[in-house]
Amino acid sequence: MACLHDHSCEDYDCSSDWSLYKHIDLPKVSALNEAVPGSAKSVFRSWEQRLNSSEGYLESNEGDPELIVYIPFTSDVKIKSISIVGGADGTSPSKMRAFINREGIDFSDAQSMQAVQEWELVENLQGVLEYQTRFSKFQSVGNLTLHFPDNFGADTSQIHYIGLKGESTQLKRDVVATIVYEVMPNPSDHKTRADTGGGLSQVE
Repeated sequence: MACLHDHSCEDYDCSSDWSLYKHIDLPKVSALNEAVPGSAKSVFRSWEQRLNSSEGYLESNEGDPELIVYIPFTSDVKIKSISIVGGADGTSPSKMRAFINREGIDFSDAQSMQAVQEWELVENLQGVLEYQTRFSKFQSVGNLTLHFPDNFGADTSQIHYIGLKGESTQLKRDVVATIVYEVMPNPSDHKTRADTGGGLSQVE
């Protein structure tokens, strides 16, 4: 399922506040079958910079359009949608498969394993499409592996941008922990009341 952005980018789906870019462990991002080693890191940018590929782009080796991109996060995240901006002239990926919390997936693994979700892609050169995830399956994601098995007919595949939208679960856990700590009564402060039947008991 793809979402066409014909609405205000102040809405939930479009807001850069929901970008997971800042939660990606960028130094550990890697790819298989990339023509230029390390180039996979260049496709992760802020939403506003999605069409700025001046830093480079990811391209597969000549004659082999298949790519695998491994994306680790600095904390667990929930992924709501994925945006892919590919290259022109048939180099855009035509299909995407996602695997969650599985490290070291190679092409043999990707072809034999059941993906968490698969999408048929379209050529999204302007970055106006997002592919919605089955959100309930994309909870507590520590790392994401994307498999791009084919493209639209070119000898190589190109990816200029990968955008992930969602939220960090780690951030939410910190907030909850702070709230619980602040409202939890300190037993030493209320010992006299508790001892005299005041009814205030310690929260476990």
